[in-house]
Amino acid sequence: MSGAARRGPLLTLLWRSHRFWYRLTGGRIGTRLAGWDVLLLTTRGRQSGERRSVTLNYLREGSALVVIASNAGDDRDPLWWRNLKANPDAEVRTGTTHFKVRAREAQATERELLWDKVVARDPSYAEYERRTKRRIPVVLLEPTTG
Repeated sequence: MSGAARRGPLLTLLWRSHRFWYRLTGGRIGTRLAGWDVLLLTTRGRQSGERRSVTLNYLREGSALVVIASNAGDDRDPLWWRNLKANPDAEVRTGTTHFKVRAREAQATERELLWDKVVARDPSYAEYERRTKRRIPVVLLEPTTG
């Protein structure tokens, strides 16, 4: 089943409209959703090189922001994560604050600790992982200088 079919058109529309309002208002609207802080991540398309933006729930872990490449439980990685694997340098907006980051995937114990924090906050992530054939990546967005 395709990711769009699994998510359904309503969820896809919600994601697109959320991104639209976040960008339109410069981060003044859309920074919280269902109890989560929300960021706007901008990557470079791995094939096109074009800027691509997506809104994502996140947790703070020290200076890093933790995001989950769940793709709503789809069997494929989300495009933003595929883009970051090709080029880990990206930009983030949290509210009206904008900065550059480098992405890396959490491994081993670090991944388990962060995953447990995410699932404690929102058990639907555990359901996503049960539903998919892949291990859902836990991604750290670490601020960079310059």
